[in-house]
Amino acid sequence: MSDVLKKDQFILPEGVIYLDGNSLGPLPKAAAARVQEMITAEWGEMLIRGWNQAGWMEQPTRVGNMVAGIVGAPEGSVVMGDTLSIKVFQALASAVKLRPGRKVILSDTGNFPSDLYMAEGLVGLLEQGYELRTVAPEEVKDAINEDIAAVMLTEVDYRTGRKHDMKAMTELTHASGAVMIWDLAHSAGALPVDLAGSNCEFAVGCTYKYLNGGPGAPGFIYVRSDLADSVQPALAGWLGHRQPFAFDLEYKPGQGIERMRVGTPPVIQLTALEVAMELWADVDMQDLRAASIALQEQFIEEIERDVPQLTLASPRNSAERGSQVSFRFEEGYAAMQAVIDRGVIGDFRAPDIMRFGFTPLYLDASDVSKAVAIIRDVMVNRLWDDEKYKTRARVT
Repeated sequence: MSDVLKKDQFILPEGVIYLDGNSLGPLPKAAAARVQEMITAEWGEMLIRGWNQAGWMEQPTRVGNMVAGIVGAPEGSVVMGDTLSIKVFQALASAVKLRPGRKVILSDTGNFPSDLYMAEGLVGLLEQGYELRTVAPEEVKDAINEDIAAVMLTEVDYRTGRKHDMKAMTELTHASGAVMIWDLAHSAGALPVDLAGSNCEFAVGCTYKYLNGGPGAPGFIYVRSDLADSVQPALAGWLGHRQPFAFDLEYKPGQGIERMRVGTPPVIQLTALEVAMELWADVDMQDLRAASIALQEQFIEEIERDVPQLTLASPRNSAERGSQVSFRFEEGYAAMQAVIDRGVIGDFRAPDIMRFGFTPLYLDASDVSKAVAIIRDVMVNRLWDDEKYKTRARVT
């Protein structure tokens, strides 16, 4: 296993152990200078000419190809833009059109709520008997039948880190004649993904977590290559048009993945992401996965040894986990605030989950041991039992 640690390429505040890259990755050192250059030399000097001279219009596809490289997708099958929720809507709307005789979207109760909200919104617009059906994660495989138009799952559960078997679930979906959509929000940059090998039709994801694109970094969408020229995007934005600057009043979809573009690309955000993606050029995803599992196993072992007040909520088998470890504690919110106050940054997910992400690009074994020592101090000495830690902020 090669060393994947790149700690010196990130800005990490002194005295902070950052275990929250699964919510927001840290700032790559090269990003600030590159964004400043884009703002001053491109936006500032080129003005509107930057769309052509600086390659802004091609950026969503260019960066999409960089993302494709770490999610097992071929070049030209991923495009950037908008938010993950918008991309979920696009994928769902396109999927149900591929199966016009079926009316059910199947998902699980462990899915991220926003994905379910977008599905509910689509069902409300379609009417005509369409429905969103949700079952427990372990019941999905038995719920796939010939009523299902599309199965939409998040590969790694945002609360517990439980991981679906992408290839096996996709095969079950296809055996029933349904379309498969994967949300890679907690997979892209966290573990090896093989979209092409899974044969799924669609995948979506975000880039502000493990990919370190910054707050508000754009989402992405993947469409299997054999479908890219025929899928019908419900959100037909002008940049998904075959000739945006012809200004036709009638929508004519662009070629391939370009038709999944909607609005004007967020150039400043894409510039930060493009720099962040350059860090992945020499990262072997199998090596990254092995390093991540080693850190997680160390964390679980040390927490269970030293902090018995916490109960493991993530799967014990590392093959069934993403790149995060969650523990349950009744006063988990207050405990996490106390831990954060002492320099170990994780996050809380209702109702009682203390969640920690493990990113080998900037975390090592010594960071894990130091974090456990701080968590132990907070728990053993009940440092969380202070009113200042119990008032919930807007973002948890």
